[in-house]
Amino acid sequence: VAAAVAAQRALAAAAWPETGPIRVRMAVHLGEARPEDGDYTAPCLNRLARLLAAGHGGQVLLTEAVRRLVEGRVPEGVTLVDLGRHRLRDLLDPERVAQLAIAGLPDTFPPLQSLERHPTNLPVQPTELIGRDADLADLKALLADAAVRLVTLTGPGGVGKTRLALQAAADLLDAFDDGAFFVDLAAVTEPALVLPAIAQVLGVREGGGQSLGEALVGYLAGKRLLLVLDNCEQVVAAAPVVAELLAASPGLRVLATSREPLRLRGEREFAVAPLATPPLRRLPPLADLARIPAVELFVQRAAAAKRGFLLTEDNARAVAELCARLDGLPLAIELAAARTKLLSPAALLARLGDRLALLSGGARDLPARQRTLRVAIAWSHDLLAPAEQALFRRLGVCAGGFSFATAEAVADPGGTLDLFAGVASLVDKSLLRQEEQPDGEPRFRFLETIRAYALEQLEVSGEATTIRSAHATHFLGWAEMAATRLIGSGQAIWLERLESEHDNFRTILAWLCAADNVEKALRLATALSGFWLTRGHLGEARAWLEQILADAGAGKPAARALALNALANVVADQGDFARAEALYHESLAIRRTLGDRAGIADVLGNLGLLASDRADHARARALLEESLILRRDLPDERRLALALATLGVATYRDGDLDRAADLLNQARVHFATLGEPERTGYVLTQLGIVARHRGDLAGAAAYHREALTQYRAVGAKRGVAGSLNNLAMVARDQDETDQAERLYKEALEAQRELGSSAGAARVLRNLADLARVRGDHARAAALYRESLRERWALDDPATTADAVVGLASALTAGGDATRAAQLLGSAEALAERMSGGLRRPPAYGDVLAAAQAAVGAEAFAAAFALGRATPEAIIAEAIAAVDQPPDPVR
Repeated sequence: VAAAVAAQRALAAAAWPETGPIRVRMAVHLGEARPEDGDYTAPCLNRLARLLAAGHGGQVLLTEAVRRLVEGRVPEGVTLVDLGRHRLRDLLDPERVAQLAIAGLPDTFPPLQSLERHPTNLPVQPTELIGRDADLADLKALLADAAVRLVTLTGPGGVGKTRLALQAAADLLDAFDDGAFFVDLAAVTEPALVLPAIAQVLGVREGGGQSLGEALVGYLAGKRLLLVLDNCEQVVAAAPVVAELLAASPGLRVLATSREPLRLRGEREFAVAPLATPPLRRLPPLADLARIPAVELFVQRAAAAKRGFLLTEDNARAVAELCARLDGLPLAIELAAARTKLLSPAALLARLGDRLALLSGGARDLPARQRTLRVAIAWSHDLLAPAEQALFRRLGVCAGGFSFATAEAVADPGGTLDLFAGVASLVDKSLLRQEEQPDGEPRFRFLETIRAYALEQLEVSGEATTIRSAHATHFLGWAEMAATRLIGSGQAIWLERLESEHDNFRTILAWLCAADNVEKALRLATALSGFWLTRGHLGEARAWLEQILADAGAGKPAARALALNALANVVADQGDFARAEALYHESLAIRRTLGDRAGIADVLGNLGLLASDRADHARARALLEESLILRRDLPDERRLALALATLGVATYRDGDLDRAADLLNQARVHFATLGEPERTGYVLTQLGIVARHRGDLAGAAAYHREALTQYRAVGAKRGVAGSLNNLAMVARDQDETDQAERLYKEALEAQRELGSSAGAARVLRNLADLARVRGDHARAAALYRESLRERWALDDPATTADAVVGLASALTAGGDATRAAQLLGSAEALAERMSGGLRRPPAYGDVLAAAQAAVGAEAFAAAFALGRATPEAIIAEAIAAVDQPPDPVR
């Protein structure tokens, strides 16, 4: 450290007349490295290189190991600055980094060039990448070629495709402005679930009339992004989905891993070979042998398993033969190296040799190296004690990982196994991987190749039905409990917990449906519906619920009514209002038969909200009043508060602002008492809207800011998007147009990330209003058209008519009053289809008058009549007039 300080001071003091000041980045790490032929090699040097790459000229960085040793002993005039934990590009555990602040020298630098600077979800890796330098360089060069859009890493299971892909993605992050994202398809067995898996990772959700595919294409449009799709072999039939995304998104690159190519046009296959192995006839010198990738991997993993393990003249032959007999397959080598804790390389080789003699008995249609891997896994499995073997095969039912609690419920319901010791043993033997969760609790995961072998052993054991039933029972109870926790301050935590178990839920639902256990399937799908709805898994939720409900006898009446209501909530959020209403009525009929007053109140409330959204205000208020009367007689404060809030919304939409404010304030008190930030945010939002309609702009802004705080506290993205839009509307009313536009664009991006067509349409309409106020009629017309396009897809006359009137106003101001008159006639035609009538904006009369004045009464009447007679054709023509919105919108 003192040397680094002295060097930086000398560099700063030196004269550099030709080049100007030269700034040198420095880093100090601590570790053991052994000399080999005049050079040093060690993992600590790789870590040091990654830290150095994250720094800037003139900066001196220290790892945590160094900081602890030098703290309080640094040279005079030098202080230590804690830069926090950073993920370096070796993808290993984050490193806590310190910086030297040297008196008289610059001590302020840009943020470290670590993974935190980039949008990414690349997972932390337990070990560094070994023996792939040449492969990594070739792969990065291939991905850097602008003509290459899709690269598929192919090879047998366990060859290291995933680790190579992740490292390439990490190294190339600077080339992708919108980040690199990892999608694990290991637990996805149905091709139809590939697109939802991609959308889930990117945070894209469907909404309104927009399909998930359309939402995903819209999200990717204009982005420069790398997508890593891992374990594609079992869903190779979904390859056309990848082709469609690439065709629609010029800035997208896909790096896939699969045991077979995707066979798409333009695909570049990159075969990942096993690691190079040593020549056995004549071994090279020890230093050269240690540099051969397969041997280097074995030695490093063995040293991790057994402290002090070294490659020596005595064990070199056994290590070399082990690596060669395992065909250089990384996973097989790691499994063997993990056993050095108990067995010497020679003892390992003796045991392995007997097993590999059975290779010819493997399936002939499997690649030879895959058969070798299977034998290696079988050999490692057979070394387990009987109790460990039972634990291994039973845990194979868990998809996407599991906790200790799950392991106990699924694999040891009788409490006969030493679960902690057994799981620890499986981790030690590299059959399980341990991952630390944000809350500090461990989570365990099989490599998918190993999990497949565990499932085979489970089927052979005869325990499959019993264990799968225990798996389903455990997660059904857990999901039903979690569903009750999705309210209140812990909502965000429980949403994350449910997300982490999503693959387990999918596996269980598929098994329950295949086993015709529709009652449990219905209960599980219903319990998950709130999670699916909040997190935007709408298509998946609808598919599962409709599949299970297709059986007319599925579930007891009460359970079926709950599921029907849940499905109605989902399809309503998708914008399928007619289907939602039918489902609500079916649920309501069952609940009336059962005399379920709470259930009746719930469905009436949902029907009232649906009517309000469709501008049928009289019906909405009647339904919500009835729901409120029922809820006042029920001992459920949360349901009462919700009834007050929803009735308050319908009341202000019907123009009674005083009563609306009173109802909403009552609801606010209840939700505050209950400690529910999201619902409190919802009520604050509605109070802000009422305040704005009353002209109290300062009060409205205060309500919306408080609502935004509540939503962000629980990660309620839909509420955040709405609050941004509402704050923008207030800013516009206050003539703060620049602030309004910034907030609108932020809200639009949020709505598109949610996949909400209805939400995006509202924000586009507001942006268009802003452009019209500013006098930019061409941009206003383009934005109104984009809003109209989104709303037309929702098949909702009320919102469509609103967008039509907006476009007519822009066209009139822009000199196309004839087309504006046609659109106004179309809006009137839409209004006739709605019992609640058309919600006209305040300037509606002015738009009519301006259009009529521009073209004359006779021409206006003719154009208006044409629009009224053929509204669909006129609106379709208006939508088609501009194919894409202006660039600033995107």
